[in-house]
Order: sequence, then C-alpha cells, then structure tokens
Amino acid sequence: MTKEIDHSHQTGHGTEAVLFGIVEHGDNRTAAESLNELQLLATTADYVVAGCMVQHRRHPDPHTYLGAGKLAELVEIVKLARSGAVICDDSLTPNQARNIETAIQVPVLDRSEIILQIFGMHARTPQARYQVELAALQYEMPRLRRKWTHLERQRGGIGVRGGAGEKQIDVDRTMLRTRITAVSREMKRIEQHKVREVAARPELFTVALVGYTNAGKSSLMNRLTEAGVLTENKLFSTLDTRTRPWRLPGGRTILITDTVGFIRKLPHELVASFHATLEEALAANLLLVLVDGSSFEALDQLKAVNEVLQELGAGDMPRLTVLNKLDLVTDRAQLAALWQQDPTAVAMSVLTGEGLEAMFGVLHAHIASAENKVRILVPHSAAGLHHEIRAKATVIREDYTELGCLLELQVSPALLGRLLSEGARMALPSDLPEES
Repeated sequence: MTKEIDHSHQTGHGTEAVLFGIVEHGDNRTAAESLNELQLLATTADYVVAGCMVQHRRHPDPHTYLGAGKLAELVEIVKLARSGAVICDDSLTPNQARNIETAIQVPVLDRSEIILQIFGMHARTPQARYQVELAALQYEMPRLRRKWTHLERQRGGIGVRGGAGEKQIDVDRTMLRTRITAVSREMKRIEQHKVREVAARPELFTVALVGYTNAGKSSLMNRLTEAGVLTENKLFSTLDTRTRPWRLPGGRTILITDTVGFIRKLPHELVASFHATLEEALAANLLLVLVDGSSFEALDQLKAVNEVLQELGAGDMPRLTVLNKLDLVTDRAQLAALWQQDPTAVAMSVLTGEGLEAMFGVLHAHIASAENKVRILVPHSAAGLHHEIRAKATVIREDYTELGCLLELQVSPALLGRLLSEGARMALPSDLPEES
C-alpha cells in the first residue's frame, strides 16, 4: 500500500497568528466578536491569537481578498505583533493566498486549512485518518504552485526524488494524484462496508445525533447510553461515528448514532470525504438535531447544519430539533427566534436533565408515526419470539389466550415481516378477546 502523507506537523505549535476576515456592512460587532469562531479554531489547532482585523465590504477582492488599504494595514499589524502566520476566516483561492503571502512575508492559512489541521489532530480510527488525508490532498492539489517546497519536505517519506521548479511541481502533482487514487479506493471499500453494516440493522429504529460542533451530541449520547464517548469543550473533539443501543423507558431498545459536528463554511472536500462516516446518519429513521441554545449564534449554527444536511441529501429526512444547554440560558426569551425557526423544537439540558422527559415524549411520537400499529398472534409454539418483540417493538397491549399471546404492537415493517415468517400471524377477528 502507498505510504500516507503525514499532515500532523502542520499544526500551529504555539505560533502567534493574526486573524482576518470580511464582514457585511452594518455589522457592528468588534473584530474579535466577528472572528470568535475562528479564534476557537485557531486555538484548537495550537495557534496563539496575536490580533484580529476585519474589513467591511460586500465581496472579497478577487486578487488579494482584502482591499489594498486593508492589506497594507494587515502588513503593519503582522510586523508590530511579530506574528509568524495569518489566518483568514474564509477559504482563499490559490491566487489570493499567494498574493497575500507575497505582501506580508509570513505563511498564510485559510479557514479550510485550519479545519483540516484540526481534523488531522483528532482522527483516531483508520477510517477517520483516510477521510482527513483525502480531504487534505484534494485541498492541496490546486495549491501546488505555492506549496511545492512544503511537499518537498515530505518527499523523503514517500520515495520520490527530483529537482526544483516546474519539474518538481509535476512530480508532486503526480504523487498527489497517485495517493488520491489509493486513498479513494480505500474509502470506497469502507463506504461499501458501512452500507452493508447499516443494511443489516433494519429492524431497529435508529436515531442519528447531528448538529453544530460542541453542541453536546457526545454528552447526550453518554447520558442516554453510558457510551463513554470523549467529551471536551473543544471544537471537533471526536470525529468517529459511534452507534450504541439505547434502552428506552418501557424496555424497548433503539439505536443511537453520534456523528461528527458540523460548522459554518465547512470545506467541501471534508463534506465529500466524510460521506462514509455520515452513512449511518443518512440511513437513520430520525435525525436529532442538537443546537447550543445558549449561543448567540445559534440561528446561524442551525442554518449551517441544515445546509450541510442538504448537501448530503438528508434535507428532507424526519428530524427533531433539540435546543441544548438550557442551564446556560439566562434569558429564555432568546430561544424565541429558534422556536420561530422550528416551532416543534424542544429545549433541554443534557447536564441537568431538565426537559429530557419532554424530549422522550416527542421522540416516542416520532417512532409511532414511522411504524405500523398492528395486532398479531404469537402461538405457544413460537414463544421464543417474545423476548425479541419486547426488545425491538413497543407492546401496547397483550392478552393470553388458548391459541397463544395476542399482542397489539408498534413495530417496524422489517421486524413485522420477520416475525410473520417465524411463526407469528396477523390476528383475526375471531382471535380477539371479548370485551368485558
């Protein structure tokens, strides 16, 4: 197998960086407030924020992103702060990045590159590492002309040698294409395995936790299932999808899946490469969309989640919006805008448990609407089905008769089909007990 490129050295290692971006006219927030999320990303990637600068304009300059005056101001800020890098709040074109770097004479990173670095730091499983590497290679391909010297430092581990200049760029381009093909092949194999794995579980109702990064998905999963998923107050603290059984009040078991967090301006390369990770979410019966209700950017975060779901083809899937972190909401009137966006949303706190029962009630209603309500007779000869019925279906009523156990169930079509094939049958009018 082709040896993978090591991207781990690309993190900040304490480098001081100046952050910059563009905001709309009329946005009265300070530069630090406007770039708050970028500050969190930079800190997570181990950069030290030395300053923030924004420019109010309608569209980025196609050549330098910032206007000439603001670019000159950025040059002065970098000199005064003696920072070792600058980080842009948007994705830069190769041309924009090259022109900014020429002007300020320090490395230029954009939002996509920082997110890729963070994903590279947190990738633990082979699947996550392949996905991050594929996204990084796809991001890097059009930027080779600016970065070929960076790739030359990696070349020794890959076994490619050559001179500098245009010839070296061609060598690097060939190297990246070869690696992209190899990683894509591995990702295709993983995706096919995921499809088979998901298809093998059609009898259990499945809930997928999706939402903005740091909204509390892993914390909720731990509370419901004691899954032991890593929870940190950091962006993208976990990348790997985990599915666990969740025993509902009443004894029935469903599956709950924790997925990677979404974020505004998520690089398209990551959305594409993480499709396999999100395969289980796309196959779920219900999406539980978590929002940090205490964040003043909650509406924007919910919009970002909806955009990613649309991009993944999951925009029309059944969903329940959960406004989490109710314990941190000092004025609950601030939730009004979120309820206006989704009147069916429920508010709760994973930490304190407030609102959890209300969430369970709405969840049960979603399960009921997605399943069949039927009456079946389980003969005494098929009594072995009882345990599975109680574990995988909702028993509304049961009556014992001479013929067997008469059950009124809320059950998935897949499980109902198998029960009928293994000895149960649909109840006939003559099977029903007489009402007293």
